[in-house]
Amino acid sequence: MGVKPDKRLTKLVLRFGNIDWEKASAKQYELEKELGVWRIFLNGYAKNGFVVFDGEMISKESIMEKLTELEPEVVGEETITAQQLIESSYSWNNIIGKAKS
Repeated sequence: MGVKPDKRLTKLVLRFGNIDWEKASAKQYELEKELGVWRIFLNGYAKNGFVVFDGEMISKESIMEKLTELEPEVVGEETITAQQLIESSYSWNNIIGKAKS
């Protein structure tokens, strides 16, 4: 079974009020196990992070509920495709982006 490149995903950009590196690591691991979560990064030092998920498999409310103890605030939300997510992950995109700056 393959994934269509135009599969719609939701990306939540978050800021946290109550987080440290230990809580971030534990919560990131917990959410990584969810089938609907495609990508997650929680930064306990900068107190921010993001979650990319499939809204057909897991709801935004469910994700926010799991993050409650970290006092999450949604600072950005966008719809992206699976292809955009994959392309943004290519390492040369990070290098090319820095070279253009």
